Amino acid sequence: MQSFTHDTYLSPFTWRYGSQQMRTIFSEEHKRKLLRRIWVALAKAQLEAKLVSQEQLDELISNQENIDIDRATEIEAEIRHDLMAEIKTYAEQCPKAGAIIHLGATSMDILDNMDAMRLKEALAIVITQTKTLLEAFITQMETYAAQPCMAFTHIQPAEPTTVGYRFAQTAQDLKEDLQDLMQVHASIRGKGMKGAVGTSASYTELLKGTKLSASQLEEMVMQDLGLHAYTAATQVYTRKQDLRVGQALSSLCATLYKFFIDFRLLQSPPIGEWSEPFGSKQVGSSAMPFKRNPINSEKIDSLCRFVEAQEGVLWQNAASTLLERTLDDSANRRLVLPDIFLSVDEILNTATKVVKGMQIHLAGIQRNLASYGIFAASERLLMELGKNGADRQEMHELIRTHSLMAWAEVQTGKANTLMQMLSEDKQIRSYLSKEAIIALLDATLYTGDSEERTHRVVAEIREVLSR
Repeated sequence: MQSFTHDTYLSPFTWRYGSQQMRTIFSEEHKRKLLRRIWVALAKAQLEAKLVSQEQLDELISNQENIDIDRATEIEAEIRHDLMAEIKTYAEQCPKAGAIIHLGATSMDILDNMDAMRLKEALAIVITQTKTLLEAFITQMETYAAQPCMAFTHIQPAEPTTVGYRFAQTAQDLKEDLQDLMQVHASIRGKGMKGAVGTSASYTELLKGTKLSASQLEEMVMQDLGLHAYTAATQVYTRKQDLRVGQALSSLCATLYKFFIDFRLLQSPPIGEWSEPFGSKQVGSSAMPFKRNPINSEKIDSLCRFVEAQEGVLWQNAASTLLERTLDDSANRRLVLPDIFLSVDEILNTATKVVKGMQIHLAGIQRNLASYGIFAASERLLMELGKNGADRQEMHELIRTHSLMAWAEVQTGKANTLMQMLSEDKQIRSYLSKEAIIALLDATLYTGDSEERTHRVVAEIREVLSR
């Protein structure tokens, strides 16, 4: 009897990260149930060829859910082959059908089809979670589509944007990630039933004199499993499939990493515009009781880095599968495939919680606009001066001189006096009234068509979500 307690190593994915739903997909019990489902599907097809009796098939079906991991582990310790241990365990439970389990098959006919089924199940969860996260983004985009705030380039104050438009940048990328995930999900294929090197030689020989061909048997099995098969395969399905899955998940994580590293910057008190939801009894630091650290965003970014690193392993597996197959991908796939999905599972669930519950601090937004927005709005003034006949180069130099003086004051903690300087400058006043100058320097009105574009992104996302 195997037992796992906290006095031995446990993966964080066993109990800390990931949902039970995703853990179940990559559990040993679910894996073995899928293996048996494939053996039953194979036996059903072989019944049509009169290689298996109805009685044998019925016995396999009646014991299909009767997983015995302890017995399989005992057998594996003796024979050193995990799949044969599961076959022998199943055979012990099926005295009449034991002899026909795995008939004509090689291990990877079973294992690779099982992996393809798990990939489809896991991707379906990720797709649902991504849609849920996009709905949370839509809510924030629509709420704050018109709310001006400072934008930053080079991590320096630049021009105003809107909070909703900032969300729209990420949501637009996330929509494309969703489309990629959906495409990859639809493209998942199993190895099929092709034998040791993918030629179906064993099945061709087995089916001689029956009414079925190897291709027909394969089609029957795969239809039963709800899975398409690759037309050509070696001992395994092409490992490019795993790589495509990893690339889609890694791309999703790139989108979320960027958003949540930005979130961490915006939560920093010097900017102070966003913050994560914070529990009434949540502790921010063991040493500094006042701290409200962005722990969820940091966790997301940490796990995103991990996901990106796994893509390289999958690349090596795809590129280094020598000839018809080597076993040097087997051990790492036991780690990489579950861990990458459990990471993304935790990332998406956490991201949705943060986006739904985040706080937008209008006071911080207005403070930053008051301090820096007027510098950006001076460009608006420059354009209006040009429209009124002023020399663009002279006005640029004049505004630049005033801006540098005002910036130096702001850097020492003083109030921004640029509006006063510009609205009282005689040269500028010769082209525009003081009231017009003050109106042009209102940074909250200098957000272009960002509100409209935010709503257009929402519409594009809704169109994808409706499919």
